[in-house]
Amino acid sequence: MNQRELQELLLPHFHWFHQHPELGNEEFETTARIRQVLSEFGVEILDTGLKTGLVARIAGKKEGPVVALRSDIDALPITEASGLPYSSQNGGQMHACGHDFHLTALLGAALLLRERQDTLAGTVKLLFQPAEECGPGSKSVIATGILDDVQEIYGIHVTADTAPGIIVVNPGPVTAAVGGFRIIINGKGGHASAPHECIDPVIAAAQIINAAQTIVSRFIDPFDRAVVSITHVAAGSTWNVIPRDALLEGTIRALGTDQFRGIAERLERICLGIAQVTDTRIDYVWQLSAPSVQNDPRLTDFVIETAKGLGLEVKSGTLGMGGEDFSLYQEKIPGVFLTIGVGSPQATHHPGFIADPAPLHTASELLTALGAGALERLAK
Repeated sequence: MNQRELQELLLPHFHWFHQHPELGNEEFETTARIRQVLSEFGVEILDTGLKTGLVARIAGKKEGPVVALRSDIDALPITEASGLPYSSQNGGQMHACGHDFHLTALLGAALLLRERQDTLAGTVKLLFQPAEECGPGSKSVIATGILDDVQEIYGIHVTADTAPGIIVVNPGPVTAAVGGFRIIINGKGGHASAPHECIDPVIAAAQIINAAQTIVSRFIDPFDRAVVSITHVAAGSTWNVIPRDALLEGTIRALGTDQFRGIAERLERICLGIAQVTDTRIDYVWQLSAPSVQNDPRLTDFVIETAKGLGLEVKSGTLGMGGEDFSLYQEKIPGVFLTIGVGSPQATHHPGFIADPAPLHTASELLTALGAGALERLAK
């Protein structure tokens, strides 16, 4: 199948997925559509027990190594404002992060790999992963054991600020270790005219908010990257009552799991100290959602060589503080997470995000070459 034929085949599927976004762990129609398309291509679908999402397999004639290609399939709780003629038909839900592009590109790779199945030097597993946004959905895939025999894994993502079709990939850290925290401050409510008879949780909350900003500015090396953001503040319900409690929530991001833990533990010490001086009781919990994506240097070189071999332009990208649960695969399997430009006028997670579908066939061809090429290299 030539590039034009492949693009013409993929485009209607991309439009359909964009029009029918579903949130994490609710991707039932999306999964059914993926299953239908793969079945039409004659691709084997594995029985994993996943509620949503699926894993398919394309095996060569002879037994050999196993590699995996991964896409995600869930959308975001965003009302679309792109103006596209194929905009979301599901109110308040949108493919604003390009997952419709990712899964369509992997469907294209499934077709191309199926066409050359007899020549494959092993097996390629195709992961259509649920719940990346609210995730980590990768945990559910790993828990099935379906990846236990996989020797390398490759994932792809769109990048909004890069021209369509340009590949961006780096060795080493690519995304941040990401997690969140929740702080509940318990005081003693009462009349606002008599604060001396109360224990004001709002004062404690304000002190925590201010003190949290010193973690990065005073305890992190200026050449390292880290973020502490308090994004949710709630206390009280009226103007003349000191509330009984207050709530703070936020996120921590760092380019390493150890650094993430250090920041989370320092924030806990801040909470303990402020609780002591304000006579409040503070309950603090934090969670690491996903570690930092760390691309294998040797396999990154393989991706660059493969992309250039297809005549694609390859660039190095800048480090970002976003998170990606592809990192959980990399804790078990060497792999690379790469991006492809789609030239959007707005960033991902924006209501006006638009993924140019022109490089769909490019992404499919690159994923195919990575899967087949990795098998050949591993089989030698």
